[in-house]
Amino acid sequence: MTKNLESRVVPTTFDFRSHDGTSIRGWRGDGDGPPVIISNGLGTIPQAWPGLTRPDSGYAVRTWYYRGTFGSERPQDPGRIRVEDHVADLVALMDHEGIERALLACWSIGVNIAFEMAERHPDRVAGLMAVAGVPGGTFGTMGAPLRIPRRLRRPIATRAAKVMRATGGLLTPVAHRLPVNDTVTWLVTHSGFMLPAAKAEVVTPMLEEFLKQDWRWYMKLAVAAAEHKPMDVSFVRCPTTLVAGKWDVLTSMDDVVDTASRIPQSQITVLPGSHFLPMEYPELVHTALDELARRSDLRAR
Repeated sequence: MTKNLESRVVPTTFDFRSHDGTSIRGWRGDGDGPPVIISNGLGTIPQAWPGLTRPDSGYAVRTWYYRGTFGSERPQDPGRIRVEDHVADLVALMDHEGIERALLACWSIGVNIAFEMAERHPDRVAGLMAVAGVPGGTFGTMGAPLRIPRRLRRPIATRAAKVMRATGGLLTPVAHRLPVNDTVTWLVTHSGFMLPAAKAEVVTPMLEEFLKQDWRWYMKLAVAAAEHKPMDVSFVRCPTTLVAGKWDVLTSMDDVVDTASRIPQSQITVLPGSHFLPMEYPELVHTALDELARRSDLRAR
């Protein structure tokens, strides 16, 4: 399989209705092969996965944008932004695209959604690749490299998210005016939050879109996702691969490793990266998906 990161995907966006009538914006790559659904990080775009979204990836990739972001509508009931509602959007996406079963490539908050999907609809999940995330209790995993005591991680992270939600009206116009140039990209990739392994040609367009969001709504989504409780993963029967970042500030490597230990026959990979592994190590993430596909009843091309 040729893995040329210079290849460029020609994306197709489309709209579909979720279970409660909310119009959701979907994304379809032009690759060919076994179906893969990206359950993305909050506020990120498909191109943050350059190893999977290029035309020669060997996979037919689909994803969707979370409620109220990047063209998806906000629900009429503003409370319909729980992890369970995002699962319903994932199911509606698969139905719209005529996909009965797929591999789920999930990242960050998307890991919560993918595991919830696997518990509620196990017949539709052929395999799980969880990158830099754990199934539930997300805010309790934050800050490990900063040596924040475990008992304080969730309260600190939740409080910070609520403060940012309250100040989102002020933050949004400032974020929209921030220029995204080579200097800003360099600073972000050398911040420790993200590492220099992430290439500028991937990071820059992601930052441009990320900063355009309504930050009050973004933090409302984050707080709602944080309410998703830690899951008992004994239900997992499909092939599962977990990928952790050694220097991940947002999801503790130890928590990802612990999750893998509780899933029979799961595989765990620890990379010398941050929370942004799909951008820092796209080829290794792609390889992890190839190996997962071989262990599933779907076959990578």
